[in-house]
Amino acid sequence: MNNHRDKTLGWKDWISGTITGLLFIAEIILCILCFNSLGLLWLNLLGWILIGIAFFVLGWLPRVAFTKYGQAPESESWLHTTTVVDRGIYAVVRHPIYLSWYFYFLGFICISQHWLAVAFALPAFILVYSDTLKEEKSNIQKFGDSYIAYMKRVPRLNILLGLTRILRAK
Repeated sequence: MNNHRDKTLGWKDWISGTITGLLFIAEIILCILCFNSLGLLWLNLLGWILIGIAFFVLGWLPRVAFTKYGQAPESESWLHTTTVVDRGIYAVVRHPIYLSWYFYFLGFICISQHWLAVAFALPAFILVYSDTLKEEKSNIQKFGDSYIAYMKRVPRLNILLGLTRILRAK
């Protein structure tokens, strides 16, 4: 759902977000300095595809779904939904914005093809996953049984499982 848990973040959330952001910046710098370091064009291309999916699919479609179905108050951001959104990209995965972080970091690894990219990505994966779990606890508190039912229908981050479930349902 990617609702902000509170208007104020705790110090642990701030540190986690800062570290993840710094790792993201480090990955970009590494991509510039070590662009295609192993010379594997196919891997480099895969990296750009992953980043494209992260930005255009997992980054943009949540905004579309929340704006259309989230019933956020006019004075609030599109992220401040008042209902469980289970349509659009949210019918495929519960946390597409968090999933986009994984796609970005995997894309950076593929583009730079440097071992440091993996070293930077591993702690970022852990931090993003931890944030995902915190988000779920918050959404359960906010939406109750309707979010728990949603959790049973839609996978947390597994986009392949989500797409498979949708195709089987049709």
